[in-house]
Formats: sequence, structure tokens, C-alpha cells
Amino acid sequence: MNGKVLISGAGVTGLALAYWLDRAGFTTTLVERSPGFRRGGQAVDIRGVALSVVDAMGLLDDVRALRTRLKGMSTLDVDGNEIQRTEERTFSAGRLDSEDIEIFRDDLCELLMGAMSERVEFIYDESIRLIDDQGDGVAVTFSSGQIRQFDLLIGADGIYSNVRKQCFDDEPKFVFPLGVVLALFSTPNLIGLIDWQLGHREGGVGYVIYPSRDQNELRIGVGFAIPELAVSRSDMETQKRIVAGQCAHLKGAFPRFIDAMKVTDQFYYNELAQIRMPSWSKGRIVLAGDAAHCASPFSGQGTSLALVGAFVLVRELVRHWDHPAQAFAAYEHRMRPYVKLNQGLVDLTREGPTPDDLMTAAKNGIEFGDLLNESL
Repeated sequence: MNGKVLISGAGVTGLALAYWLDRAGFTTTLVERSPGFRRGGQAVDIRGVALSVVDAMGLLDDVRALRTRLKGMSTLDVDGNEIQRTEERTFSAGRLDSEDIEIFRDDLCELLMGAMSERVEFIYDESIRLIDDQGDGVAVTFSSGQIRQFDLLIGADGIYSNVRKQCFDDEPKFVFPLGVVLALFSTPNLIGLIDWQLGHREGGVGYVIYPSRDQNELRIGVGFAIPELAVSRSDMETQKRIVAGQCAHLKGAFPRFIDAMKVTDQFYYNELAQIRMPSWSKGRIVLAGDAAHCASPFSGQGTSLALVGAFVLVRELVRHWDHPAQAFAAYEHRMRPYVKLNQGLVDLTREGPTPDDLMTAAKNGIEFGDLLNESL
């Protein structure tokens, strides 16, 4: 394949797409607004047919070697005292005797990056300012002012996708808020927590804490109802103040975590939502992963959807390269039933999920059939 493809976003979806595009012989470029590879982030789950996709990539043994090794969890009260413990499951991974694999997001991304060739181009600290679909190609103007031509553009830039906002009409109608903020941050392992998870859910706030694979860091996730104060997605200082305010009543070691949060650059804050669109493509532009069909962390299936969707999209591009509309239609036809099932794990009929939902997200693995019977 001699096609030139630009991917916006270098998260799990973008990297999985780049892997398969590179393997199929496409000239592939990723553009990422972050200044470099992002460390930190939560543990994510790979389950069901996504395990088969990872196996087809030749990464299953590596993923298993990097899986989290948590041995159980404790539920804490507001003062940080243990009120319950179990060695059968954790908040983040579900049952520990499952075949599912829990792995830190940054470890998975690093594996995907290492699996592709040096032909893949990475452009960091850059974003797309203008998109011009010219019918036979896409002209992209970057924020730096540089203009480049590509055959296709794939938006893999997350739930609040820049590509989706620029290219799809009535874009706000596709976003279905869930009424909850999720904040994720990393701190030093201030309490010497080893292979164990801590969680709390009471009074409108829920948190989960667990150590990094090397036990040197803690990865902390906090969930709470969206505050009345609107905050810009780029205003990290205000976001951190909101998290500190929501957690001010938490005792025990938690005030130390908040102090560490105030100085960390490994911080993520987002208002959770699902993305539901009538079409994931327009002309020579197509969306993938959360940008197209975010199910939200409540589903426990975002990473599996990303890995499966990347394989399906590239497979259809290989089959129908000269007819992108056919490729995109086939991609949607195969993926939509899978997406619908996973999004259905989250109940949107309520006013909004509670923090309890954040900690007990459905972990069902939805099988996808004989996806891998035909390789690229």
C-alpha cells in the first residue's frame, strides 16, 4: 500500500491504528498535542476478542508480563480505616481469577509504540487547526502553520475530539453527559502500598488507589458529580482546586495525596460522557475509538473497543483502499453491534451515574465472533 494516512491522537486507539497501518504498508503519521509520550494514567482492561487482537499483534506474552499484580482490595471509610477486604477481586479489574488482563495505559502504549517500524512518523506538541477534504485527498493545516497532504485522516483524539468538532455537523448532539467528573493523578507511593488496592465510596465521592507496577508510584482516581462551576479543559490549576475541594472531607492519608496532586504534572480531568453518532465518517475523514463511540469508563470496555476497532478499520482499508466510502461503511457495519452492546452496559436513562458506578463498572466481555479468521 502506498497510501498516506494521518492519525490525530497517539493514545491506545491511535497507536493500534498506526501498528496495523504500518504492518499493511501504509505511510503513517501521528500528530499528538502533548509535548511527548505521556506517562501515568489508569490501569485499563483487555478482554474478550481484544485478547485475540493483541495475540495477532504478537504482543500477548508481553502484555501478560506487564499486567498488574494486585492481590486484592480494601474498602475504607471516610477516615481511611479499613471496613472490608477481599482477595477475590479489585475495583479496577473485577475478579482476579478472570482471563482478562489489566495493564497500565502507559505500559500498553509503550508496547504498541515499540511494535511498529521506524517508518511511522510522530509529530508531538502539535495539533490540527484546519481540515480541507478535497475529494481525492485531505489538506491539513497544523497549528504551527505547516500544510501537508494526506489520502485519509483518522480522528483518534478522544471523547472531545478536535477532528469530530471540525468535520461533523451538529457535533454537540453526539455527546451524552454522564453527570460525573473523573480525575486521575499520580503521586509517590507515600504509604508503601504493595500489590493492593484501596477504595472508598460514600457521600457523593468515590476514589480508588493502587501502586504502579514497580510500586514506586500511586495511581489515584477520584469520581464525583459535575460541579456547578464550569471549568476549561485546559485549566489544570482550577481543576486541581475542584478535586481538592471535593476531597476536603477525606481523612487518613488522603490529604497527603491531595498535596502531592497539586504539584504533579501527571493529572487528567474529564467530564464523562458517551459518544453516539449516526455515522463515523465523512468523505475521507473517519473517527475511531472514543472519538467515534466512547462507552465511558463505566463500561470497562474502552480499551477493548479501541483495539478491536483499529484492526477492523485497517482491515477494511486494505480491502477497499480505492473506495474509502466502502471501507468506512464495512467498518461501521462490523463494529456497530459490538459498540451498541458495550454502550448498553451503561444506563443513560438515569439523571447520571453515581460514584458507586465508577468503582463497580461492568466488566462483561462481549465476544465478537470470528473476527480474526481473515488476516490483513
